[in-house]
Formats: sequence, structure tokens, C-alpha cells
Amino acid sequence: MNKLPANKVVLGLSGGVDSTTAALLLKEKGLTVIGFYFDVLGTNEKGAEAAERLAQKLEIDFVKMNVSDEFDKTVINNFCTEYMQGRTPNPCVVCNPNIKFKKLLQVAEEKGAYYIATGHYARIFHDEVNNLYFIRRGANQKKDQSYMMYRLGQEVLSRLILPLGDFDDKEKTRNIARSHDLPNAETADSQEICFIDEEKENYVTYIKGRCLEAKKGNFVDSDGNILGEHRGLVHYTIGQRKGLGITFGKPVFVTSIDSEKNQVTLGDNEDLFKRGVISTENFFAANAQENLPEEFGDEIRVTAKIRYAAKPAPATVRQLPDGKILTVFDEPQRAATPGQSIVFYKEDYVIGGGFIESACSPK
Repeated sequence: MNKLPANKVVLGLSGGVDSTTAALLLKEKGLTVIGFYFDVLGTNEKGAEAAERLAQKLEIDFVKMNVSDEFDKTVINNFCTEYMQGRTPNPCVVCNPNIKFKKLLQVAEEKGAYYIATGHYARIFHDEVNNLYFIRRGANQKKDQSYMMYRLGQEVLSRLILPLGDFDDKEKTRNIARSHDLPNAETADSQEICFIDEEKENYVTYIKGRCLEAKKGNFVDSDGNILGEHRGLVHYTIGQRKGLGITFGKPVFVTSIDSEKNQVTLGDNEDLFKRGVISTENFFAANAQENLPEEFGDEIRVTAKIRYAAKPAPATVRQLPDGKILTVFDEPQRAATPGQSIVFYKEDYVIGGGFIESACSPK
């Protein structure tokens, strides 16, 4: 039995309005809150100082940690490598289990706290029959972040509190911050890629700045005919229409990227719609393994999302002999993109997901 006190919680305190409001709500529940700021670049003293000032205003303890070495090796290297190989990664999906929640648990153990918490817009579902925990969609469908958290296992989920999960409107969060006269009540939502200053550069210039060369290659059509020259795979993603640097007098889209041949295939919008998605490195919260949990059998009906902003769509998930998973949607999905994640839901809770390897047209 865990002997850590159940009245103590370590909260990821970024300095934004979401995590700050989460701290207020936890305090109102009578919990002793410790704010934890992790610096992913090792140089963000300004951000750490702002978070510490908020902790002082909230009258909670504060811990900061430089996680830049691990973050660089685990998240940034993966981000750059994936783009260079023609895939489109989501760094939050990699960071959450390997850095953010791993460090939250580490600090909780060091500070004698049982619970951890964040300001994510998601909820926890507890299957009391099997004593299993799952991420649930947040009540705010526009802000729901359950997709990003599908790779979290039982060790994290059983100790995780998500105070904003039941908020169906971001204004509720801001109103609480306003009522406590918090200086970040009106702060805009954080940028999409936390380690890139989007006011100064984009992901392409960032990757090139790490001395990774984007080699030119060929645009081709579906039959392999050369259409022109591309600027390097890092510039393109599946479904892209703008910024191709080539014109045909009609809209054309990136339909596939082949890193081995260093070529980008262009086609019509209809070419982007496929019913099948093959995923690898799958993860299921119930067993923290790649295979479908035994209770699901060889296949299961789910709703699934192929990107963060996509709507969940009905599908059947099947285990393949090689360990990969085939998801067959009832209706074709547009631009399933290698490197992104496909996430599986039962009702409104996440059972697992995996990294998209390819789209296909199953029989």
C-alpha cells in the first residue's frame, strides 16, 4: 500500500492561466499544492521567475528543474528526425509520458506527495470493476486534450488529478483567475510547439538551424512521373496545398512522402481519402503494451481520431499478425499523416493509440 499522503499534490505550473487556475481549485479542495516548473530549454529564466511569482501569490511551494538534456534527446531529436524522414510528429505526445508526467511523479516522490496534477482539459475515468484508470475527453470539446495523453499508463493515471476537466468553457477558467486578481487571467493560450519561438522562426528554420540539411528531390505524380523539384522533405506534410513552390493551374496536394527515394507525390484532394490506417508502437492504457488487451479480442469497435483537431469517427480496430494495428473507418478519412497519432476511444474515454505508419485502402 502506498504510504504517501493523499492530501498533497505536485502540480505542473507553467505560468499560464490553466495551470494557475488548477492550483486554485486544488487549494480549495484542501490539498497542499506544490508548483513544479520544468525548463525544457534550460535557458528560460524569465518563464521560471514568472511561475515562481505566481506560486508566491498562490502561497504554494515551488520547485523548478532543468530538464533540457533529456528533453533535447527525447523530444527535440525525435521531432527533427521525424520531419527529416518525411513524417509529421506531435512533440506533446512524446513529451507527456517521457518527460512531463515522468518528472511530475519523480518530484511527487521526492516531496512526499501521492497525487500529481496538470491544467489539461481532460478527465479521468476509473473502471472500478477492473480497477483501471483511463483518460476521458474534457467537457470542453474545443479545448479537449485527451488525444495528447493517450500514452500515459496506470502509474500516472491512478495518481492524476485534472481540475479543469469538467469546465465546458475556457471563460470559466479565466473568470476564476480574474476573481483572484491573477496577472495571467488574460494571457493568450500557449504556442503550439513550446521549444520554438514562433515570433522568430518556424519549424523548418528551427530544424535547419540544428545543422540538418534538407536535400532537394523530385515531385512526382501517382505514376512516378517527375513533375518538378522540391526543396527538401522537411517542408512538406500530407494534405498540404500551399507553399509547394510549383503550380499546375489547379489545386494539387501532397498525397505521400517517400524518404527513401526523397520524393513527394502530388495529387488531387480525392486521393487523400482512405478508410484504412496502419499504426505502430501502439500503447494501451489497460496493459501498457502494444497489443490489444485480451478482453477486447482480435478486434474492437471504437471511435478514432487521426489528428488532434479531427472529429472522432466510427471504426474497427484489428490486431495484425506483425503486431501492428489496422484501423478501418466506416467512412474515408482525409490525410492520415505518418508520424501523427491515431487515438482510440470507447464512449468518451481513451483506450489507447499508436503512431500512424501509413494510410491504406483495405478490402
